Amino acid sequence: MYSPKDLGKADYISLNIHDTASFARGTSRSLWRQWNQLSRFQRNTIYFAAITIPLIIFYLLPGETKNAILDSSKDYDSLKEIQDTPKHEKAVEELVVDNIDQGGGAGGGEVIEEPEFQPEVNQVDDDQIGEPPQPKPNALKFNGPQNNRQRSVVTAFKHSWNGYKKFAWGHDNVKPISGGYHEWFGLGLTIVDSLDTMYIMGLNDEFTDARAWVENSLVFTLNRDVNLFEVTIRVLGGLLAAYHLSGDKLFLDKATDLGDRMMPAFLTKSGVPFSDVNLGTRSAHSPKWGPDSSTSEVTSIQLEFRDLSRSTGQPKFEAAAAKVSEHVHQLEKFDGLVPIFINANTGQFRDSATITLGARGDSYYEYLLKQWLQTGKLINYLKDDYLLGIQGTQKHLTRRTAVNQYLFIAELIGASKDLKPKMDHLTCYLGGTLILGVHHGLPLDHQDLANEIVRTCYQTYAIQPTFLAPEITYFNIQSRTFQKSEDENQMDMYVKTNDAHNLLRPEFIESLYYMWYFTGNKTYQDWGWQIFQAFENYTKVENGYTSIGNVRNIYNTRPRDMTESFWFAETLKYLYLLFDDSRQLIDLRRWVFNSEGHPLPMYES
Repeated sequence: MYSPKDLGKADYISLNIHDTASFARGTSRSLWRQWNQLSRFQRNTIYFAAITIPLIIFYLLPGETKNAILDSSKDYDSLKEIQDTPKHEKAVEELVVDNIDQGGGAGGGEVIEEPEFQPEVNQVDDDQIGEPPQPKPNALKFNGPQNNRQRSVVTAFKHSWNGYKKFAWGHDNVKPISGGYHEWFGLGLTIVDSLDTMYIMGLNDEFTDARAWVENSLVFTLNRDVNLFEVTIRVLGGLLAAYHLSGDKLFLDKATDLGDRMMPAFLTKSGVPFSDVNLGTRSAHSPKWGPDSSTSEVTSIQLEFRDLSRSTGQPKFEAAAAKVSEHVHQLEKFDGLVPIFINANTGQFRDSATITLGARGDSYYEYLLKQWLQTGKLINYLKDDYLLGIQGTQKHLTRRTAVNQYLFIAELIGASKDLKPKMDHLTCYLGGTLILGVHHGLPLDHQDLANEIVRTCYQTYAIQPTFLAPEITYFNIQSRTFQKSEDENQMDMYVKTNDAHNLLRPEFIESLYYMWYFTGNKTYQDWGWQIFQAFENYTKVENGYTSIGNVRNIYNTRPRDMTESFWFAETLKYLYLLFDDSRQLIDLRRWVFNSEGHPLPMYES
């Protein structure tokens, strides 16, 4: 046993074992001193190598190995959640809730929460139907008016816009005489409807102001019923067109919110949507006036809902709207013609309803053609139904006047289908639709029909002292046996007092634009200029342009103190495009206009 004193003298072997922490600290300090002795260039080189070499190694690994590495990093619970997510094949069928209250009339619809959808991601070939593509917007640049006629139209737009901004900013419509506004849906219709018109006209300051309002003030939470069709073509269509033309995703985000809130309208057993929807409560019901929806309204929302799906990658919008077209396709028709009312609960037409290409029937035929074009001409039943509708029109609805043999489109009334020699101004869209179809390979004789309809519609303007067409025109088809006054007996067409108003409608200007675009015949431009001058002479007021109550008397036009949003969205836009001498502003091989004049892109499938 050694004493403490002896320990200092004893021979021994010392094992120097480093403490782990002490060793790490020493090593760390040593490495840090060596690192600091390196130049900045040497340190940057090491940084670069440390990042690049692992990436190169990972890139050179076989695909299976990379996939295994990626898969191993996923959390098991996340994978299980993905596996448990239901497929989207039957998204529309899942919208239908068992034992739902289908009561018609105002307030008859139960508030139904819209189900959450998980879009299915399908790995499919290009020629198969899978998840909608999400194309980048076709952002376009416009340089403003290029000639005096276009400049005049822009001046008219700015005159109307200034009145709207002064008296009705943020509201639906301006009352330009009294300096007030009219509220319909509370969605700033004039602003949203005008977005793409301002963009096309190069009105950048006005467009910027409107965009700011959309960003900060356009909300869809108001507890208020709106019309599914009108909001779809004006607001949804306006937002989507602004998105595609400008490339600004703000408009797509707003459109997506709106589309989600309108989906409850499709919660019917038939799939035919209710006409009215409350965006705030997400409930829907039949219109106040009865159990039926307008045929044109439920069949003229497909362009917009399909484009929303293609733009967002969410199939539910296109699926719901396309199901309506497929359902109507299966219904029995009168040689391709459809009654103007359809019941959302039963999914059946009202057999005794009028057949017309005017109000409540018009855009059914228009959207058959335009859906076919929008989807790359691949959905054949759309084209077939359109062709049958035009064939039925030629067989049952076309008639000629007694004096000058003007061709017009009549109506069939009631179950007996008695012919009524009456044509709405709305029907004047048909000439443009027909020649659009001819340009895309449909029968050449459709162009002859288009020429005749456009000629007749021009006469509804030209025979009036104001050079403005009435809302409805009646036609003399019985020559000397016609049981009217001698004056009316000598005329091809006449107007009833209650139908003599002009609402600044766009349909004939729209057809003139298509005729000019596809033929290059300047006569159509000249006709449009005559009508524009009539608007200037008889509808222009201090703070804009107003609808008038009487086109038959230049001294008593009875101004109505109202500017509809389609004046901005369609009438002035189509005039501006009509006066485009280059015919290049909008390429009608790539774009299709919705029923409110908003251009949407065509797709290859």
